[in-house]
Amino acid sequence: MNMAQAKRVLETALLCATQPLSVRDLRVLFADALGADTVKQLLEDLQLDWATRGLELVHVATGWRFQSRPELREFLDKLQPEKPPKYTRAVLETLAIIAYRQPVTRGDMEDIRGVTINTQILKQLEDRGWVEVIGHRETVGRPGLYATTKQFLDDLSLVSLDQLPLLQNVDAQAALLSSVIESENTQPSLSLEDVLSTELDLTTLKEVESLNSLLSEDGQAASPTVPLPSAEKPPGT
Repeated sequence: MNMAQAKRVLETALLCATQPLSVRDLRVLFADALGADTVKQLLEDLQLDWATRGLELVHVATGWRFQSRPELREFLDKLQPEKPPKYTRAVLETLAIIAYRQPVTRGDMEDIRGVTINTQILKQLEDRGWVEVIGHRETVGRPGLYATTKQFLDDLSLVSLDQLPLLQNVDAQAALLSSVIESENTQPSLSLEDVLSTELDLTTLKEVESLNSLLSEDGQAASPTVPLPSAEKPPGT
């Protein structure tokens, strides 16, 4: 099989797939006759081939997938007139704490938020596939340690937690996730990078940490267009 035919096979498989495909998955198409480096090069070639089209090939936590381009979202949204489910501030703040400080216990989250966390909040995040218990802290009661999942990264079009913007304030973290999640609910192609490059120009740390106050009535936050200042860095995956 020549490389042009191999690339056509990869393209077809990715377009027909209902979830991201890893390089290992894609090598199965060729009975492992193509090495991982060759498959990766073909994927990069495909990215260039689709650079001017309405779909783009992206690399996320669990593999590679085609998705629509963010700039086409306003048109595609018209095919989904129903409003997506909204997440409460409590849910978003809890998710932000887990994403930026994982692994954390429920007690850690309550200490940070200053309020008791309803069991249904964690269940909602678990049911959505965004968080999971990865172990237990060796202390009284052995509380569960929560962390985000690869599904969470996929939904935000991220490969690893290192790509999360560095934000100091839980409100800012929650507002950022709100913006991405609102976009993901209606059009799952909007990446975190795109959210950070639209709508609002923030130039000071104070303004960045006030993102939560910019939430609109439907829960969608405006997004900064300048690099975010360094503060806490989330742990790598």
